[in-house]
Amino acid sequence: MVVVKTSKDSHFPHFPNIEVLMVTHHTALIYTMVLVSAADGDMTDAELTVIGDFIRTLPVFKDYDAKLLTQAAADCAAFLSADDGFETVLDIIGQALPDRLRETAYALACDVAAADMSTDQEELRLLEMLRNHLEIDPLVTAAIERAARARHATA
Repeated sequence: MVVVKTSKDSHFPHFPNIEVLMVTHHTALIYTMVLVSAADGDMTDAELTVIGDFIRTLPVFKDYDAKLLTQAAADCAAFLSADDGFETVLDIIGQALPDRLRETAYALACDVAAADMSTDQEELRLLEMLRNHLEIDPLVTAAIERAARARHATA
């Protein structure tokens, strides 16, 4: 868990009086998925379905209370609406994720990007920034990206 300090005069509309925000690895993974889904300005039903399915089925979320998902997504959206929101969310993700979950975060991001069968330039640029920010080996990212394409391929 990471502690994110905000000022009392925070420019985050959902956190006007909060000075400290606790962010777990679960929250960081959710922020990662929301960030990718929102990258093109359109969170599609397919992307939201994939996020919900991951929360319900993946072992990394086995001890996560799914009732917190809506609030976590809203909190991420609040951060993203700020002038420096994108960088703030990337920093939160980077601080909250232990090394062992960085590849997991990238894999989730790739699957969310591939969920609606089209990945636009905004999503591709965000994935590049995310893999650089998380310092994931290029060969590993290539394998993760190829696996996501294979999982979401249609006949």
